[in-house]
Amino acid sequence: MATPPVAPPAGAGGPNFDAAAPQPQPMQQPGTDMTGICFRDQLWLNTYPLDRNFVFDYFALSPFYDWQCNNEDLRRRSIHPLDSSHLSKMTGMEYMLTEVIEPNLFVIKKQWRDGPERVNPILTYYVLDGSIYQAPHLCSVFAARVGRALYYISKAFTTAASKLEKIGYVDSENESEPLESKATKETIDLKEVKRVDLILASLQRKLPPAPPHPPFPEGFVPPSTSEAEKDSENQQPGETQPSHVDPIIDQGPAKRMKI
Repeated sequence: MATPPVAPPAGAGGPNFDAAAPQPQPMQQPGTDMTGICFRDQLWLNTYPLDRNFVFDYFALSPFYDWQCNNEDLRRRSIHPLDSSHLSKMTGMEYMLTEVIEPNLFVIKKQWRDGPERVNPILTYYVLDGSIYQAPHLCSVFAARVGRALYYISKAFTTAASKLEKIGYVDSENESEPLESKATKETIDLKEVKRVDLILASLQRKLPPAPPHPPFPEGFVPPSTSEAEKDSENQQPGETQPSHVDPIIDQGPAKRMKI
């Protein structure tokens, strides 16, 4: 595991060495919203394997890493920075490896520890195929999805409105036709109706009169209208009036019983 260089103590190597030694610069803490950047070091990936033992050293090279965390303190003491037995005894900012799918995916969670069992998650980072990203907040994901849905809905309404405007324009053109043409069409229809009536009347005059009704057979007495009305009044609603027609003849030869 690679460890950061440590500045030599004061007075070591004489005054010339102290004057020539570079002064360590204070590390700047990373910002909160860094979802728009991606870190990848192809030279490091070609040199070291990307597994659970070396992934934190690779993550420490990225701008997402906070040098004031407890993991960096363990690295200075030559202890593995992800050793949970030591991190649980400390308080402050720390990084924890939560999910591992070697060698493609590593999820690192940034959290604040108040005690052995009290931690507050802050941010989440993931290493996907050697590229390090910051995971967005859940509210940002919902806002992006809702904004995209609203964009497509407004686009659909705009398209529908444009098509309805075209349909309304065509209807207005049809309504703006002169009323004279409609009046002429109505007069033409009336003339045709009169012409058909004249033709039917002339044909009726030319045709012979209708033949008289054939005489009733002998012995047939037609019922009087008064008796038929009385029978219909005396008949109850549920009763059916018997038919005077022969049922076998009325049903026809296809409905007779076969023996």
